[in-house]
Amino acid sequence: QGYLASVWAISAVVGPLAGSIIVHSLSWSWVFWINIPVGILAAIGFIVFLREDFERRQEKIDVIGAALFTILMAALMTALTEAAGATALHVIVAMAVFAISLMLFLWQESRASHPMVSLSLWRMRPVASANGVTLLSSVAVMGLTTFLPIYVQTVLDRSAVTAGLALTMMLIGWPAAATFAARNFHRFGIRPMMIAGSIILPAGASLFVFLTPDSSPVIPGIGSLVMGFGMGLMSISGLVLIQSSVDWQQRASATASNVFARNLGSTLGATVFGAVLNYSLAHSSQAGLLNSEQLRGLLNGTATISAAAAPLRFALQDSLHVTFSAMLAVSLLTILASLFIPPAILDGGVGEAKAPGH
Repeated sequence: QGYLASVWAISAVVGPLAGSIIVHSLSWSWVFWINIPVGILAAIGFIVFLREDFERRQEKIDVIGAALFTILMAALMTALTEAAGATALHVIVAMAVFAISLMLFLWQESRASHPMVSLSLWRMRPVASANGVTLLSSVAVMGLTTFLPIYVQTVLDRSAVTAGLALTMMLIGWPAAATFAARNFHRFGIRPMMIAGSIILPAGASLFVFLTPDSSPVIPGIGSLVMGFGMGLMSISGLVLIQSSVDWQQRASATASNVFARNLGSTLGATVFGAVLNYSLAHSSQAGLLNSEQLRGLLNGTATISAAAAPLRFALQDSLHVTFSAMLAVSLLTILASLFIPPAILDGGVGEAKAPGH
């Protein structure tokens, strides 16, 4: 499980690094074309190496639930994205659509024979609390992976490769912590491991709040390393707790609920922090100095912030500072969520957890 938990960590960091190199050396279109050979290699790997025994049975796909979830997420992201520039009516309509579709989605999932999201699983305390930690921590990490490269490139005026390397430090902390946790569950316990990770995560996030235009890129690199270590402890601990708190027949659904929480957190993180950045830029004292075209030029390396245009750097510094502060606030919420995790007693032989409240 430690190795498996590291897969997402490695891809989440290697992806932005590869993207920065592609954008720096080639064109934006290659960010999308690169997925074709990667997807083909993944398919070949499954075809050649995956062997499994399975039982064929008729299942139903929760099409209505999937459609409602798509609508509610699109409405929420629209409201958040347009909050800075759209009229109040547009935001109110989007939030109304979100609220209505959310209620319909919960009603659909409560009556569906094969729901997209099993509400019965989410009512179990170990599953709900661990997934809550996963969701919040994924929101925070998405803020890091999205906006750290922007800060290093524009405010610190470093190359895209330097920005990618600062983010890559997470690659060291995440797998190392996941491996450490996987080998020490029986020694320290799952709950203490998750609480420790939830404390380490904001400790790393706090470093970004104190960044200035004169800071060394080593500082965000250290912050990435620390946040990665916290994520490694939480990700593997949460997954083991969830899988061990349900019957064997429910483990696939329980694991899927954790993956769902992680992906939902990543989606919300990019949207929420993007909305925070847009709002900060629109309402900063330097509003109007930096438009979207200039920002794209800075990130593509076709424009630079000269000494005469220092106000642009300060405008980005102020707005990204607010964004990093929001990231720190979300990461602090993971501590609160981790305190709801019940104690889990792992049996020595098979790793089964007996958690009260499920």
